[in-house]
Amino acid sequence: MTELTETLELKLVEPNAHKHRKLCETKRAYQDALEAAFNANCTSQSATNDIVVNYDLSGYAKNALKKYVPQLCGGSYDAKELHDDHPVRFTNEGPKLDHKPQNAIKWYIKIPHHDDYNLWLPAQPNPEQREWLEALRAGDATMGECRLFDRDGEWYFHIVATRDVEERETSSASKETPIGVDIGEASLLTVCHRDERGSPTAPNLWNDEGKRVRQLRETYFTATRRLQQRGSERIAESYGYELWRHIDHILHTVTSEVVAYADQFENPVLVLEDLTHIRENMDYGAFMNRRLHGWGFAKMHAQIRYKAAENGIRVETVNPAYTSKTCHCCGERGYRPKQATFKCSNSMCWVSEYQADVNAALNIADRYLENRRLSTSTRISDSLDLSGESHSREHTSGDDSAEDGARLTAPQDSQAVNESLRDSFAHQKSKISGDDADTQQATLGTYAS
Repeated sequence: MTELTETLELKLVEPNAHKHRKLCETKRAYQDALEAAFNANCTSQSATNDIVVNYDLSGYAKNALKKYVPQLCGGSYDAKELHDDHPVRFTNEGPKLDHKPQNAIKWYIKIPHHDDYNLWLPAQPNPEQREWLEALRAGDATMGECRLFDRDGEWYFHIVATRDVEERETSSASKETPIGVDIGEASLLTVCHRDERGSPTAPNLWNDEGKRVRQLRETYFTATRRLQQRGSERIAESYGYELWRHIDHILHTVTSEVVAYADQFENPVLVLEDLTHIRENMDYGAFMNRRLHGWGFAKMHAQIRYKAAENGIRVETVNPAYTSKTCHCCGERGYRPKQATFKCSNSMCWVSEYQADVNAALNIADRYLENRRLSTSTRISDSLDLSGESHSREHTSGDDSAEDGARLTAPQDSQAVNESLRDSFAHQKSKISGDDADTQQATLGTYAS
């Protein structure tokens, strides 16, 4: 196991006048206590305690000072003078995180003020650190020292977090097992990969969980609307909290099962759709947009990422353009007559109808492989250029590596994948007999017709 440490940054969202005043009081009292203890040259915790005990601060800030001041005064820092602006430090027992996915601002932080008085403030996390917050909230990471900053009138809160991750031996890229992960509404999550022969293998669909989450969310919107109309906002908030706590439990359970699914393979790679493109391309009308924007894409992404990291499993993202409308076998554009059904428009393709979420998961995994192939071809071409061989080729804008495949525009990405799949389909069709096709069809079970 390897221990990772990360400093998480949360920006406090516009504290009202009362809370802003309390934050300023905390900062001023902390600065005064720090300066007094430093001027007294407190080189021990007991000496520091004798000074800071008289200041109007929480015990968590005082305990942090008892550790910090001796480091400044002849300890590991041995500071000669005290700079003006120090963050307010707290030991990890005081601050608390809360998550309310039903609200526009979803994360909240409890900041100790003094005695038993605390300030609950909404906060915006760094989007790249969302999986760390999920790990902290689930108890899979440990909170360390916390710090409160005032930057030109804007408040920030930093949390030092640590977690253990498993070290996994890496093998060659040719032995990777890319596992496509499709996040949907009918099936909450769907995973699938291809075996050594390229056949779709062992798809898992979480249909019941998707249905249950839909029911809970619809109950929440209906019930809270009625309670708010009656003027029962406090009851609505309490009722909504319980419903969303249940939803959170379902999401944590399902994402853990996805990681466990991947962990059974050698050198697995979980491939997710890039969230930026999902948000940009989401326009299904007001009702569906409300449902999908609140569906928890980011939450499930974050949970899969940190749980995969704990198990030494890599996570990559790809452009999701047309993954749900492209045939995973021939690459032709098809359509979805029903939420769970995909139909291929290519009359020559033996897959006429397929389970839509499994089809999308396979396309997601295939896109990762195609991005790797394009990246390898680019590196080979660059190597030939450097060796002195002259040939003309067009340079594409953007990075088409596996890590940044989502930077490709939709037409470029879709065309590259579809052409590759069509070539593969034509090659397989020329060498596979009817019996082999029947065997492959049987392998797919109930997912194709």
